[in-house]
Amino acid sequence: MEITFPTIRHYVLVGIGGGVPTDQDRIRLGDVVIGVPKGEHPGVVQYDLGKIETTGTSSRTGSLPAPSWALLHAVSELRVNETLGQDSPIRHLSVFDDFPKFHFPGRSSDPKYVAASTSCDMRGSEATPNKSRQSDDPEVFFGTIASGNKVVKNAAARDQLSRVLGGVLCFEMEAAGVLASFPCLVVRGICDYADEYKDKEWQPYAAATAAAYAKAILCAIHNAKA
Repeated sequence: MEITFPTIRHYVLVGIGGGVPTDQDRIRLGDVVIGVPKGEHPGVVQYDLGKIETTGTSSRTGSLPAPSWALLHAVSELRVNETLGQDSPIRHLSVFDDFPKFHFPGRSSDPKYVAASTSCDMRGSEATPNKSRQSDDPEVFFGTIASGNKVVKNAAARDQLSRVLGGVLCFEMEAAGVLASFPCLVVRGICDYADEYKDKEWQPYAAATAAAYAKAILCAIHNAKA
């Protein structure tokens, strides 16, 4: 790609992922997760790259590069502007107004489940609806994204992996492979909860919200150069 487009300066990997809802991070379908450095992680951690110690604990082996300073600066600028009410990346969703496939599916189709069992059919688990929000606009979360080559489709396994990794916001399957070649900022729209209830209903809207935020980031970089 760099041979075909030699003037590329910034890489943003945009797509969908499975959210990790917690009491602290009330992630909902359609929200956006940005992989930024937090603690020992550079923004994305490859959860299936590690080793088991003799004590039975796991440790990470190798590391992935952090996003460029310019991309992280653009993200910080957007966070400040949105906090001050000066701008919102969500305005870029308007480009999808004429494409019903990418419209908001409605909160009624966004159940949040609490894992209380490791069984595939979640017998013994309690299903609870999402707590209401004042707005249906997607919220943005910043922190660690877990990447691997296996689909996470079990709430109990999801939560256990998140604890081992020190707390992650979402799971996905592409970033680690791309980051092995070049550093980039990973932007993910949440389309499911990485549990037994995965389906494709929210995928188009989640992709749209991620794209809207990615566009805002690129616009921020462009404006900084102007």
